[in-house]
Amino acid sequence: MSPLLWQSFAKDTMSDPSIKPLIAITMGDPCGVGPEIIVKAMEHPDLFNSCVPVVIGDACAMERALDVCGSQLSMHEVMAPEEARRLPPGTMALLQLSHLTPADLQYGYPTNASGEAVFRYICAAAGFCLEGRTAAMVTAPINKEAMNRAGHDYPGHTELLAELCGSEDFVMMLAGTVLRVSLVTIHEALADVPALVTFEKVLNTIRVTRDGVRRLTGKTDPALAVLALNPHCGEGGMFGSHEQEVLYPAIEAARKEGINAVGPLSADTLFHFAQQGTYDGVVAMYHDQGLIPLKMLHFDDAVNITLGLPIIRTSVDHGTAYDLAGTGRASEQSLLAAIRMAVGMALNPA
Repeated sequence: MSPLLWQSFAKDTMSDPSIKPLIAITMGDPCGVGPEIIVKAMEHPDLFNSCVPVVIGDACAMERALDVCGSQLSMHEVMAPEEARRLPPGTMALLQLSHLTPADLQYGYPTNASGEAVFRYICAAAGFCLEGRTAAMVTAPINKEAMNRAGHDYPGHTELLAELCGSEDFVMMLAGTVLRVSLVTIHEALADVPALVTFEKVLNTIRVTRDGVRRLTGKTDPALAVLALNPHCGEGGMFGSHEQEVLYPAIEAARKEGINAVGPLSADTLFHFAQQGTYDGVVAMYHDQGLIPLKMLHFDDAVNITLGLPIIRTSVDHGTAYDLAGTGRASEQSLLAAIRMAVGMALNPA
């Protein structure tokens, strides 16, 4: 949702709070900046004017964040997300799912208990969305290693949510006001990427990306650029055969389905044209290929969106930022952008 649309919707809903989407916000790693950026985001009046937020997390962690940020917000514990609708604007609704000890809350040192708590926050928010009790979920950053040590072996939010939702055709996209980039492979070792870039995976990513970009832009026929895997598109096979054997056939199949996809295109030049608005979305083959240029342009306003789920999930585009945890200096802008996008998607059903 653009800032102008956000402000317009906020103004319209001030007189009718019943139409505001109920948004579940997971606290993320309590040892990182998640609690602080949630507090700072909730200090923006337009947030409460546009949605009803409910934080899923830990009371001690959120109380500490309120103190660190010098916030005047009050916090009220709720037993169910729907209770947040009864609270006045400026009151943080907290659904507490953990009771972490001081040892579990040391900045930069997540424990098995905090990793388990993070897992529970995500599962609860996804469940509320699947049940239709909340319109969307927005996630603060987590420490994947801590969650894995607690016995939950997932590379990240995306894969966990796909399992919880029973979704096989899911795609990770990061979107800013200019660039929207989806990934064929997500959190994988670079050495493993070529074997994972298959005809089926590329074609499915193009399909899901087209549907997601339609919803985000309102365009019925968005233009998608599909990147090559190898430098210079493989240079006619000199630098690899993936372009001829996998990417060209997948893109051609997508075009036969009526999808406006072009490529494969060389990543070293494509983003120059994409940032000028030539394309509505970019399909990248692997994580850093697509996300380095996106974060160069959208470090503060990019939003992580999981496409292909039966629920709406958005997130910040950054990590736990342990070096900033406890200082109150972490920027809330990416979280605000994620909440705004979740609200916009909730109001624009697929």
